[in-house]
Amino acid sequence: MCAAPRVIRTPDQRLRVFVSSTLKELAPERRAARAAIERLLLAPVMFELGARPHPPRELYRAYLDQSDVFVGLYWERYGWVAPDEEVSGLEDEYNLCPPQLPRLIYIKDPAPGREPRLTELLDRIRSDDRASFKHVESAQELQVLLEADLAVLLAERFELSRAASTPAQHITGPDTPQGSGLPASLTPLIGRESDVEAVRTIVADGARLVTITGPGGMGKSRLAIAAAAALGDRFADGAVFVDLAPAHDAPGVLGALARALGVRDTGDAPLADKAVTALQDRSLLLVLDNFEQALAAAPVVTTLLSAAPGISAIVTSRSLLRVGGEHRYELGPLPPDQAMTLFVDRAHAVRPDFEITPANRDDIARVCAALDGVPLAIELAAARVRVLPPADLARRLDRRLPLLVGGARDLPERQRTLRATIDWSAELLEEPERALLARLGVFEGGFSLEAAEAVASAVPDVLSALSALVDNSLVQQHEDSADARFSVLATVREYALERLGDEDILTAVRDAHAAFYLRLGDQADIALEGAAQHDWVIRLNADTGNLRAAVRHLLDQHDWERAAHLAWSLFIYWWVAGLLGEVRGWMDTVLSTTDPLDDRTRAIALYFTQAISFWQDRSGTVAERLTQSADLFRASGDPDGEALALISFALAALASPQPDAVTADRAMEASVQLFRTCGDAWGEAMALVMLGRVALLREQVDTALTRFEESLALALANGDELGVTIAQHHRGWARLLLGDATGAFSDFTECLALSHRLGHAEGIAYAFEGMVAVAALGGDVRRAGLLLGASAALRERTGLHNAPAFSFHQLFVDRMLGAGADRDSFDAAVADGRGLPPEEAVTVAEGHPA
Repeated sequence: MCAAPRVIRTPDQRLRVFVSSTLKELAPERRAARAAIERLLLAPVMFELGARPHPPRELYRAYLDQSDVFVGLYWERYGWVAPDEEVSGLEDEYNLCPPQLPRLIYIKDPAPGREPRLTELLDRIRSDDRASFKHVESAQELQVLLEADLAVLLAERFELSRAASTPAQHITGPDTPQGSGLPASLTPLIGRESDVEAVRTIVADGARLVTITGPGGMGKSRLAIAAAAALGDRFADGAVFVDLAPAHDAPGVLGALARALGVRDTGDAPLADKAVTALQDRSLLLVLDNFEQALAAAPVVTTLLSAAPGISAIVTSRSLLRVGGEHRYELGPLPPDQAMTLFVDRAHAVRPDFEITPANRDDIARVCAALDGVPLAIELAAARVRVLPPADLARRLDRRLPLLVGGARDLPERQRTLRATIDWSAELLEEPERALLARLGVFEGGFSLEAAEAVASAVPDVLSALSALVDNSLVQQHEDSADARFSVLATVREYALERLGDEDILTAVRDAHAAFYLRLGDQADIALEGAAQHDWVIRLNADTGNLRAAVRHLLDQHDWERAAHLAWSLFIYWWVAGLLGEVRGWMDTVLSTTDPLDDRTRAIALYFTQAISFWQDRSGTVAERLTQSADLFRASGDPDGEALALISFALAALASPQPDAVTADRAMEASVQLFRTCGDAWGEAMALVMLGRVALLREQVDTALTRFEESLALALANGDELGVTIAQHHRGWARLLLGDATGAFSDFTECLALSHRLGHAEGIAYAFEGMVAVAALGGDVRRAGLLLGASAALRERTGLHNAPAFSFHQLFVDRMLGAGADRDSFDAAVADGRGLPPEEAVTVAEGHPA
């Protein structure tokens, strides 16, 4: 295929900015927009309908197709609707805007006479995650905003183009570490240069545990991230950011750390041991944020640091961890000049033309002094300058803060100041906005607009209220996914939860939160079995904290039935994301109750507590309990559940000290029939794979190959990409055992490519091991060793090294070495393979075997 020609822009081919608006009412704003665009040496495209022979829609489309940015200006008028048309030219222009064009929207206020159809259009635009919109009051303000926004947009596009030209360096997908790297900030870090250098120096001088302490809102997280970034290449494996805000105990801290590192909690070994294994040979900086909620888990950190000499940690906490080797860095308030600089910078977000002048300098200084130089408090106050000049802000704070600060004597002074500022900011909100802010406290780790609407059904216009909270810096908006996500800082969340407690509605709001995620689980249940699986896993990854919170709440309320139902509806997610170990803990709680349980709830709890430990059945009870689970599913009228329990029972029968292939085969045949009867193609495909495994155990390789091919056909028809990788991997082994090395290599290569695209670490490891066998069969000592080392390292770093693996590669390696291959060369290759970065190992694997 020929590459598309690169676009070379000559001086008369500047980037074009299409401006859409009504004409007369926004004439001054159109002139301001033209001036802003031309100041950046861009070309304004401002359509004026005159005596032209072309139909308006075709003309709009032609202009839009030749444009690079869409700018929409709206005030009160919806515009003229031509005869035989359903929408105005104004709306038509927006509708015809190509999806790839950036959209900058400016809405002029106040607008007491805004026409209803324009209101409807603006509501639609606000829900369009491709559009960025702001409110303006004058042509002058629009010019300043538009010029700034276009400059930022151009810079962002330049960065994106540079990123697009750089090869990918990381495997991404469901198994991708969720906290990997350092989060990017939307605003500059002001006044902390000396603090960044101080923390950097402490770590560079050899301190392996540095705790940044200080009251909430002081900027500890921002400092930790900046210091980690400043350490640059000191750590060969970079830095990993771990948000501990949702963690409340040692298991929570371990779970958050494991997810950040990409370590799967499959329940086959203690998570702490898996974390040690994943870290012991790495050079890595951990940034552990918001540790104050889980101080009892401090020994977890020291255990990891002791076991992994290449690991260091920067911790943020309001209190010291009080463990050996800890270095404290106390973060204080901003000095007056830097506090004022921060105030002005944040004020620019709402008033781009705001600056310090001789007339307002003293008032700004009074505001910053009243807020004790606490950065978050200053940001909250600066968000108000759009409606309150500094003099008014200072007068209000002078009157209100002493009363508010005096109410919480058990808090440190600056912490009382911040809480008072949040109180003051909340008092300036409208009642619906205050109500929404309180209800957002139940979310852990972020939320969507849809989720916010679910917990705030009493708020009449959640979108408008949420927009106001974002505008006032009480809620943060994130544009790092296809859907807009929002979050609340830990300090503001504490405040929100206190308000819910004061109003005695905390339990009711948590009920609504759990109900939303129960509905989400039901939506995901079937979708996870088909072509949308990958997208749903990524979506659910973003809500893992909320899913945990929902289950915890249901367990706390002894709502065993709904807790088990939520766990069961997301079974595939827990499996793919490597969280079955955590789910087992929840279901242990269900089984430990003395309350009566219905059949399905007990069946689910038995399944989750037994299915992941079939190969560690020291008590010899797993098969019996899985039989109970299958019987209870059948009694409750759930054939899918019965069939899945039978699969796990068959695996237990095969893993027993005396493998019972006949019993396993009988259970698997029953499972296949149940899945077929209820039309569950995903389950049938998995059952067929298990039947193929039984056939291999009975040395019926031809039968196994047939089963694997049947499974592959079902997975392909169902659009289940993960199922495709599983079936291909198994078919590869059957082909290799039948002597078809070429066919086996093809299967393992396709399994690798698809697993790599999905970010499925276990599939990548399996593909590596299949290729080890092919290389060993061909006598390629170097390649076999490299891929074996790469697979072992990947399994260790993702917590998969203890789990049972369906692979025969060691058999082929032993044959190769037994035939006289050089052992030292093989061992050296294994060592080299263990040191390969994942992407480089994939590249090695993709080469054809020698």
